Amino acid sequence: MVKKNLLAAQSGGPTAAINATLAGIIEEAKKHSEIDKIYGAIHGIEGVFNQNIIKLNDIDTKLLSQTPSAYLGSCRNKLPEPEKDTDGVYEKIFSYFEKKNIKYFLYIGGNDSMDTVCKLSKYADVNGKDVRIIGVPKTIDNDLDITDHTPGFGSAAKYIAATMQGIVRDSQVYYLKSVTIVEIMGRHAGWLTASAALARTKTECAPHLIYLPEAVFSADKFISDVNEKLAAGINNVIVAVSEGIKDENGKFISENDNGVFDAFGHTSLSGAGKALENLVKNKIGCKVRSIELNVCQRCAGYLISKTDITESKRIGAAAVKAAVKGESGKMMVFERISTEPYKIKIKPVDISKIANVEKKVNMSDIINGNDISKRLINYLKPLIMGEVKLTYTNGIPDVLYRKSKK
Repeated sequence: MVKKNLLAAQSGGPTAAINATLAGIIEEAKKHSEIDKIYGAIHGIEGVFNQNIIKLNDIDTKLLSQTPSAYLGSCRNKLPEPEKDTDGVYEKIFSYFEKKNIKYFLYIGGNDSMDTVCKLSKYADVNGKDVRIIGVPKTIDNDLDITDHTPGFGSAAKYIAATMQGIVRDSQVYYLKSVTIVEIMGRHAGWLTASAALARTKTECAPHLIYLPEAVFSADKFISDVNEKLAAGINNVIVAVSEGIKDENGKFISENDNGVFDAFGHTSLSGAGKALENLVKNKIGCKVRSIELNVCQRCAGYLISKTDITESKRIGAAAVKAAVKGESGKMMVFERISTEPYKIKIKPVDISKIANVEKKVNMSDIINGNDISKRLINYLKPLIMGEVKLTYTNGIPDVLYRKSKK
């Protein structure tokens, strides 16, 4: 039997669990006699363009699993439609696959990355290329369709809930009416902002107001909501808000009018929390501040969900098994069997059913435009459970560094 090689790559925003998925891929690939070398492409699909790959067979997967961000580096590169490829992009990619004897290509990423998987699979099918292409989900936004949830989301949700708890405690130190607005990532889907509700306990109901991008945001109603909480005797009102909240005209509250877009056409956003801070300052006049969690919620490797890391490794391993069995043009997904007790299974689904489809929070789980349902909270809870025992040096978690080429 002639052995073939496997190439893995990471794309899109970094997370605390994407490297655990890569570790799962490496560990599983080493178990299969069909696979010889395990490669990693540096900076996603751009690493294939630039013929910049490294060998991963001997990497420390235990340390890799607790390392946040993207060990291989990432990119945001939109491939052309295969039938409109006038620059020979796909020919270059598949020629390199052939040159390096690559039969298995696993791409770890979110929505935009699955678009890449879909296009590569389409080209391979039409042109008879014997490369098995599998998408492996990753995104803190939790907005990939069909899969119950995405690797990376659980750890980000855990960080948000724990950070929100700290913000709540801080706000209650002084007997002074105040409003604290916490801006959380989420352009179109509010899963991350919804996870702020996990900070609530039997004796603490903060955050008191939660605004997701799925619901139309009204500035007047927002001020009314805050005033209602203050009037009810809540001196320190805590608000969780998605960066992507929009008004009745569909315009982002934080949208910049600078005409700046990324490669996938996403508008540049800046400061939903700050916009609401100014609104409260002008309309209510009490003490107010806004806090933007920003990139901290993506890669807080010191506060990761054991469920998330364990599942991330499992889905990476499952992707290898699927590819070896002959699957291609698929994305691995989680299917929830039950919530109590929590149980999931992993299976492949046609990438064409997932690519470019955004999964949003159901409107039935948004209460009065400013809170979320108990059902949604129950869905979220299992995903943040468990703690990972990390190794430390000088009080800081150990991470695996990739040496840069000189």
